[in-house]
Amino acid sequence: MMQSRYRKRLQLLMIGAIFALPIALAALLANSGWMPGTRSFGEGIVPQRSVENIVVELADGSRINWHDPDWRWSLVAIPGSRCAQACMAQLDLLHRARVSLNQNSTRVRLLYLGTPPVGAEAEQIMPAWQVGTDIANGFAGWAPAVDDGVAVVLVKPDGIALTYYANGFDASGLRKDLAKVTKWSAAIRDAAGGMRPAACSRTGTLLS
Repeated sequence: MMQSRYRKRLQLLMIGAIFALPIALAALLANSGWMPGTRSFGEGIVPQRSVENIVVELADGSRINWHDPDWRWSLVAIPGSRCAQACMAQLDLLHRARVSLNQNSTRVRLLYLGTPPVGAEAEQIMPAWQVGTDIANGFAGWAPAVDDGVAVVLVKPDGIALTYYANGFDASGLRKDLAKVTKWSAAIRDAAGGMRPAACSRTGTLLS
């Protein structure tokens, strides 16, 4: 009788291990920076840096939650000293890249830091963006060297800055990066049973 119970328990443990192994392996590989068949069109931020303590205040007085409960990646746009025609053109490209993700477009939020551009063109572009104030200039180190330009930082749902895209970035390449990370993180989230990013902070994806 004891042997029979022991055998059944062992079988249950083995079945559980079969289901748990893919999740554990995916988490381990993602944490080590590996992602199958990928390379980044931006510059990997090494060592990894958390932006959790960078306070960004929105127009309504609320603050950005970098540990996003909806598992959204953040595209953070850091403009030069003024955002005019060239800057706005790149903001528009970023918005179009997000829209092109189709069902995964909701997994990406657009955040613009600083004084937003004005004028007829800006009225068409800026509604897609959340506009925030970087209270302590935590993103200033990533600002572009040119006045009318914009740089972008891709932040994971757990608040880790992943990739930097310099002014004049390849929009089609950035879109490919977004497609990869949103698809990968969706798979990780589903495998993890919908746990919050804070609970799965080590399942983030590095592009290399």
